[in-house]
Amino acid sequence: MKKAGKGNNVIIEYEGMLHNGEIVESSADSGPFEYEVGSGLMPPGFDNALIGMAEGEEKAVTLQPDEAFGPRDDKLLHTVKRNVFGEAVRPQPGMVLGMTVEKEGQKQKIPALVTAVIGEDVTIDFNHPLAGKTIIYKLTLKEIR
Repeated sequence: MKKAGKGNNVIIEYEGMLHNGEIVESSADSGPFEYEVGSGLMPPGFDNALIGMAEGEEKAVTLQPDEAFGPRDDKLLHTVKRNVFGEAVRPQPGMVLGMTVEKEGQKQKIPALVTAVIGEDVTIDFNHPLAGKTIIYKLTLKEIR
């Protein structure tokens, strides 16, 4: 029986949830998901859980933050002046804004969560929304290509 390994393209269905049962991501929203195991597209613990699975197999795995989306990093919290966003954007706590940052010489647009607005100061958080959280995944390996 064929088993999934690093470098295999697989088709999976999955559901990720927090300990309280809140679903934080699911392939039910978009249909079965195809990707290459070990490509870096999914968290390391997610990849490791798929390695060795056979087609049709189901598994539940609990990923600690280091295996999932990483720990929260206070260095990714920044306070900027409101005028950085221009006149059209009125930042409010809870808003997710697309911010352009430079990484390794290339500009990338990444999401940033507005966590506080005090006067002219806006605090934004560049951490992944699931950073620091334990995620429980239910995985179903549909096909190995």
